[in-house]
Amino acid sequence: MTVQQEAAAGDEALEVWIDQDLCTGDGICAQYAPEVFELDIDGLAYVKSADDELLQAPGATTPVPLTLLRDVADSAKECPGDCIHVRRVSDRVEVYGPDVE
Repeated sequence: MTVQQEAAAGDEALEVWIDQDLCTGDGICAQYAPEVFELDIDGLAYVKSADDELLQAPGATTPVPLTLLRDVADSAKECPGDCIHVRRVSDRVEVYGPDVE
């Protein structure tokens, strides 16, 4: 995580979602942050709610706990499918993932 990305994220609330159309099922995200990501029986990764429920609706988001920010950011960076998107809740600007400018 760069200093610029850390500043972009700041203390603002962040959320994460996965584009299952691009997911390759490698499971790297679940290795980095099993509290946030899980592979389902279909072999694709999904985000989980705060109470550990798998969120399978397309575009489903879940909050990124500050304590897991680095793990979630690393998941987005290392994902071979470039399918993990982390964005600020306030303005929906992506701060980690394939659409970061």
